[in-house]
Amino acid sequence: MASGYLALSSNTTGSFNTADGAHALQSSTTGNNNTANGSLALFNNIRGQDNTAVGFQALLSNTDASFNTAIGFNALFNNTASNNTAIGDQTLLNNTTGTENKATGTGALFKNTSGNNNTADGLEALFSNTTGSNNTADGLLALENNIGGHDNIAVGFQALKGNTTGVNNVALGSNAGSNLTTGSNDIDIGSPGVAGEANKIRIGKQGTQNGTFIAGISGVAVSGSPVLVSTTGKLGIMSSSARFKEAIKPMDKASEAILALQPVTFLYKHELDPDGVLQFGVVAEQVEKVNPDLVVRDEEGKVNTVRYEAVNAMLLNEFLKEHRKVEEQGATIAQQKKDFGSELARQQKAFEAKFAQQQKQIEALAATIQKVSEQVALRKPAPQLVANP
Repeated sequence: MASGYLALSSNTTGSFNTADGAHALQSSTTGNNNTANGSLALFNNIRGQDNTAVGFQALLSNTDASFNTAIGFNALFNNTASNNTAIGDQTLLNNTTGTENKATGTGALFKNTSGNNNTADGLEALFSNTTGSNNTADGLLALENNIGGHDNIAVGFQALKGNTTGVNNVALGSNAGSNLTTGSNDIDIGSPGVAGEANKIRIGKQGTQNGTFIAGISGVAVSGSPVLVSTTGKLGIMSSSARFKEAIKPMDKASEAILALQPVTFLYKHELDPDGVLQFGVVAEQVEKVNPDLVVRDEEGKVNTVRYEAVNAMLLNEFLKEHRKVEEQGATIAQQKKDFGSELARQQKAFEAKFAQQQKQIEALAATIQKVSEQVALRKPAPQLVANP
């Protein structure tokens, strides 16, 4: 079926074709199942089949490619490949050999030439993409400046707008990842990201959100390291490996500062803790006076919280120092007991020796006295009897 000046005028064996418009499907000879609606639509098609072109010069350059759909002014204008879908003025206009692309919105995938498996939905989405493949852009100007980057997903107004060659990036939200340029493997949700960075996850915009709630965490037991949060919102753990440390030296007296801390009980203000749970800890401003290195400041330089992990390390050092003192005192007492026992045994032995010597002296003296007594007894005259007158 042909309607329009020279529409389907070259057809020979092609069948089930529909051409409506001047020069529509004019060059087609053997192509089948094509539909061209618009002046110069599918103008150069020769053997291509199962193509649909609606709009002025839609699929104009297509010759042998099949299964393409182009709806809109100059949609798929330069296309020679198959299995592409373009809906909107000048969508996929420069595509030549790229296949399996889908573009919806004026200028979507405008510069694509050989990129494959791209999906662009929105005004000028993936506008500058030429060779990048496997990209998904949903939103006005999403991935607008992408050239060779591949496997990116951008959903939202100007999402990943600045990306050029970065790969495997995910951006969700208005202006999400819009600052990214060449970095790869980034995930930005509601965050503009940082130019050139790679392998990062950013959720939310600093200074905008003021609370985070994640289900499935509270009450779930897990082993691992405590997660810390910096004042910029960066999450991480405190590594203890020597591989990441320098200027290592004993803590010595540096830990004595904690002895001046004043532990307190307190309640958080109602807007922070509506339940009013009694808390135990210290006051950051008081800790700052004792040791400024033990506090963490916010973006404005104000004292915000205490480095409790550092306080714990200092407590350990003070405990070990006291433990060593107790051990030294115990060793001293044990040595004193040992020395006292040795001295007591020596004195007892000396006493026993002296006692034995005195005993011998007493026995010798007793023997001498006995001998003298016997001699005196021998010298005494015999008693004489006197007669009474």
